[in-house]
Amino acid sequence: MQAKIEAERLLFIRLNQNKLRTDEYIHLRDAVANDGDVENLGRLVILPSTFIGSPRHMLQYAQDVMAYVRKYGRPDLFITFTCNSSWKEIKDELQFGQKSHDRHDLIARVFKQKQVKFINAIVKSCIFGNVNSWMFSIEWQKRGLPHSYNLIWLKEKIHSNQIDDVIKAEFPNPVEDPVLYEIIVKQMIHGPCGALNMQSPCIKDNKCSKRYPRSFLSETQTGDDGYPQYRRRPPSEGGFTAKIRVRGEEIEIDNRWVVPYNPLLSKMFNAHINVEYCSSVQSIKYVCNYINKGSDMAVFEITNEN
Repeated sequence: MQAKIEAERLLFIRLNQNKLRTDEYIHLRDAVANDGDVENLGRLVILPSTFIGSPRHMLQYAQDVMAYVRKYGRPDLFITFTCNSSWKEIKDELQFGQKSHDRHDLIARVFKQKQVKFINAIVKSCIFGNVNSWMFSIEWQKRGLPHSYNLIWLKEKIHSNQIDDVIKAEFPNPVEDPVLYEIIVKQMIHGPCGALNMQSPCIKDNKCSKRYPRSFLSETQTGDDGYPQYRRRPPSEGGFTAKIRVRGEEIEIDNRWVVPYNPLLSKMFNAHINVEYCSSVQSIKYVCNYINKGSDMAVFEITNEN
């Protein structure tokens, strides 16, 4: 159905180029006149910025975010919210013998509802405080699960001494909160990779591209070049560990493998929710472009036999 809808929109744009005032795209017309032979291009069709997912559409979103930055400064939180294919809402609707990856329509609808609840929890319930502005974009992984990138601007900025109250990068106490402990062990562990698993997809040039395992730290440290280094205490200083199975073997891991999270959000949504504190303005342009980069595209050429 999505393919049909998009094809219909593209057909409308192709048949209504004059109504869409394509003659006003002066720079595009100049580029065609100067850079190529028009006879070899076929009929020129220009996508308006209202076509969802087009490069111009995503560029306008990125410019909107930079307007927020100019008005309110850097965002406080950068949150990645990933769909959990084991959610009860998805499992209950599957027919006999079906797996969640057989029902992309179901996954899309459930995740959309979860995303609305997720934004409402932050914006309307103010779990981090009052919000100035917010923005999110949804992407689809190659294996079919959606995830959203969320930028949050708070009215009262989070100070460096408050980071540990909002973001954790350690296992919770399994005795005091066994439910959260199970969620973190299942959802918020990176890899493990490296010497424990060289087949992990994050391995590039024989090392982890996400820089795991991280170093042990007794206190959170804020740097000038991006995200802070969060507190990760070793087992000797009170840090907890967990046992997981990797390639058929049970191994014990510590806080160096935990992805930063917010305990309340993780417990509410039972999903992989990576919460990062934006401590520097240097990475803002990268973040704004990153969340609005759009879907993967393929460029190909069709030629005749002659």
